[in-house]
Amino acid sequence: MIFTVFIITLFLPKQPRFRYEFEKNTVWKNKDLISPFSFAILKTNPQVSNDKKNALKNILPVYQFDKAISDNALEEFSNDFDIKWKSTQLDEKNRVLYKAESANLLKNIYQKGIIGLNIKHQAGAKHYDFSLMENNVSKTRNTQDVFTTESALIFFKANFKATNQVMTDLVSNLVIDHLVPNIVFDERLTQVIQDNTVNNISTTKGMVQKGELIVSKNDVIDEEIYQKLESYKTTYDAQTKTIGSRVLVYVGQVVLVSFILTILMSFLFLFRKDIFADNRQLSLILIVTTGMLLALTWAIKMEIPSLYYIPFCVVPIIIRILFDTRLALYLHMLVILIAGFFVANSFEFVFYQVTAGMVAIFSIKNFVKRERFLVSALFILLAYFVSFVGIALLREGSFREIEWINFLPFVFSVLLSLLAYPLIYLFERIFGITSDVALIELTNTNNKLLRELAFKAPGTFQHSLQVANLAEAAIFKIGGNSVLVRAGALYHDVGKVDNPQYFIENQNTAVSPHDKLPYEQSAQIIIQHVHKGIEILRKNQIPEAIIDFIRTHHGNTRVDYFYQSFLKNTPEKFVDENIFRYPGPIPFSKEQGVLMLADSVEAASRSLKNPDAQNINDIVERIINYKLEQNQLDDCDLTLKDIETIKLIFKTMLMSIYHVRIDYQQVL
Repeated sequence: MIFTVFIITLFLPKQPRFRYEFEKNTVWKNKDLISPFSFAILKTNPQVSNDKKNALKNILPVYQFDKAISDNALEEFSNDFDIKWKSTQLDEKNRVLYKAESANLLKNIYQKGIIGLNIKHQAGAKHYDFSLMENNVSKTRNTQDVFTTESALIFFKANFKATNQVMTDLVSNLVIDHLVPNIVFDERLTQVIQDNTVNNISTTKGMVQKGELIVSKNDVIDEEIYQKLESYKTTYDAQTKTIGSRVLVYVGQVVLVSFILTILMSFLFLFRKDIFADNRQLSLILIVTTGMLLALTWAIKMEIPSLYYIPFCVVPIIIRILFDTRLALYLHMLVILIAGFFVANSFEFVFYQVTAGMVAIFSIKNFVKRERFLVSALFILLAYFVSFVGIALLREGSFREIEWINFLPFVFSVLLSLLAYPLIYLFERIFGITSDVALIELTNTNNKLLRELAFKAPGTFQHSLQVANLAEAAIFKIGGNSVLVRAGALYHDVGKVDNPQYFIENQNTAVSPHDKLPYEQSAQIIIQHVHKGIEILRKNQIPEAIIDFIRTHHGNTRVDYFYQSFLKNTPEKFVDENIFRYPGPIPFSKEQGVLMLADSVEAASRSLKNPDAQNINDIVERIINYKLEQNQLDDCDLTLKDIETIKLIFKTMLMSIYHVRIDYQQVL
């Protein structure tokens, strides 16, 4: 416990914590809040985003005037003109004239500029403004002020004069091949300007001066006041990183965490002494607690966008499956209470996590199938969604203002909560704890031990199945772990595989092997199946919770048949009663007590020659009353009402097994 306190507090944030909790559209219940220092009022994220969008709209795309393109195009035009002229064998006298005129027109076009239009800059319109960079000087231009390749060709054709159409077409076709945009979009420079503009946008709007009233008592926290409070909290958190005693903050953390864990230990000592006395189980609980709080600390230090990404519901799921509902709920609340000191809007955080944790616990109350994990995850997600919508409406007062993207961390958290399944398996192996998942696997009759029991001792196997049905039905009715009692019933007589012929349910002949043995030896062979069963289960690494059913299913009763036979046939001999008595202990849980009764009743019912309603009623009453008289149920928490319920269920089921028409008046 001391080590747990040290580890948890070692990594937690060490600055003083902001003292106020507030929500939008709620009433400020604290005293008037006066600012102890000056601070800037921060813009909201939507406001900053909107300012960035507006700023980007005002930034014109940057185009460069590339003179090299113009010079190359004019030079290539001149060379190609001469080659083309010679190939057509036209009059040499006109070549110089037409060449000079067309080159001069082309030069004028390039001096004005040819632009390559960009679809993303047009924004639905044909023409747009842009910044033209020429000799490092920027000028604002519109695409109407310059040529495009199409408008440049039209201009050339309109101004070039030739004596005939053949000459006009010849020069025009040559010009088409040399019209290249020399006003080129500079994407890199445009991006640099945009980035600088966005980075220089102010994230604040106004100031709150020292001594100025931030909010008065009973004022409604509207948008403006809420943003002032958020800004005050942000500035306070930033300042407390450099001021205040970290040592005293650490002492406060140690006190609070120690207090919470002391409450946990007190709960275990008062209500779960079995866990308190077991260092392995206690260590598991502290490891789960520490691991979750360390995950929270890591998330705070890494400054992840939302602490709701952390799967806090893993804790109640693991503890519920490995232990019980009450401990799972209790531990989850303690973990959330500690975490609440280190998160923003702690009441909102606690509400989210406590309600989701409760739903997680309730959704796996009866964990009998693996798909229950998925069902539980859906219920947790639904709980988060209901809380999210409710809190959003309380804060914003409008569906339109809900930022649905903020629900994404909860979805991610629910997906991470599925990690509980492999963690449960890991904890089972490391700490030797048996969960309902493991018990379900053990009740599979294709299990190696159960197959061996069915093959070597078929009568015992059938007896175990009937006992499992009786015990499971009874424990389900009175309340208890039905999966545990079924697993215990299936394995309680597994020790009989060594000498199956010495047990009456496996004997196929009228001659019993006990006829040739002394009564003391026969009793010891019967008693030995308890020791053998324990040995077999431990060899096969079956959980201790199942082994306890073997140890207790006969309690410390006598093997009465051989004991009474010994007294009757050898009255002159001294009898050591312990030779005929099971080693015990007597049942110490409700499930073990029910199994003892089911085992005795089922075995006795097989001896009935006429299993009618009256005989079944009498034998159930006699067997259970005998166990009470022998004080075999003193250590298990079965009430008299539970016992009466068990009797009724046993009678009803046995009558169904033996196809007896039930006379309910007689049974009751």
